[in-house]
Amino acid sequence: MFTDKIGESGSQLIFPRLPSLIALRSFEAAARYENFSRAATELNITHGAVSRAVRLLEEDLGIHLFERRSRRVFLTDAGRTLASEVSKGFEIMGQAVDMLRSSVRQQQRWVLSCEPTLMMRWLLPRWPAFQATHTGTDIQLAAGGGPVSLTSGFDLAIRRDDFSWPESYHSEFLFTEKVGPVCRPDRISKLFISTDAGLQPAQDAVRLHTRTRPYAWSEWASAKGASTAGAKGQTFDHFYFSLQAAVAGLGVAIGSWYQVCDDLENGVLAAPQGFIEDGSRYYLLSPEPFEPGSLQADLLAWLRTLVTPS
Repeated sequence: MFTDKIGESGSQLIFPRLPSLIALRSFEAAARYENFSRAATELNITHGAVSRAVRLLEEDLGIHLFERRSRRVFLTDAGRTLASEVSKGFEIMGQAVDMLRSSVRQQQRWVLSCEPTLMMRWLLPRWPAFQATHTGTDIQLAAGGGPVSLTSGFDLAIRRDDFSWPESYHSEFLFTEKVGPVCRPDRISKLFISTDAGLQPAQDAVRLHTRTRPYAWSEWASAKGASTAGAKGQTFDHFYFSLQAAVAGLGVAIGSWYQVCDDLENGVLAAPQGFIEDGSRYYLLSPEPFEPGSLQADLLAWLRTLVTPS
């Protein structure tokens, strides 16, 4: 059974009555500046409102907190003592509020930006496994490539190091990019020829290009020591379009192992020449280093379990 009394007279459960929080806030600002006008500007209220709040506080406590001389105010000894303690109290409350807000943000939603083709063909098919072990968090996946701002909307990003990011960003290595020509299995005999060095794309095989990675063929050729000569070519706006064109049998595309590994396993695509490192690397970017046991650290560890190409 509950009662409307906190405790009986003399009980330690009776809490002392505190002055108005508004009055204390006005006093704390006025005390820092020893100026009511500057306090009013900070609090976005009038000079008169600060003056009234301080005066009511003085009447409530029965003691002068300021000396008023020649249109200026100076803290009394009592005012200085109270100002110090009230300031500490507001600081403690501010820290507690910041901590709670940070905790709520982390519990509510994180945003992970990932390059579109990598997200579509590698991350998304595996994402349910991560969600199953992190049911208390909501991580939103956002498609995006190239430079990323981790201070306006994104908490983490997976990026290839084909551009420079700010030195202040924390980066964790994920995997080295491996690329190679891919095509539909039933098109190998028409798109590739046998040479002393093994299978090579035929001269008349249509090379599938993409505007988002325009040098994919030349970078592969440089790493492989092969020729990029070909009579025909077709260019698509995005990397995943060129890969889908290869699935459709339109020609040969340069594919990243991570972005075609499922198609290889399912027999949708084939890589007659295998894959080779092209010199670029993928990283997980964040605004600051990961703390052990944090969501970011868990995500990093999980991603690294996925990056072991055959």
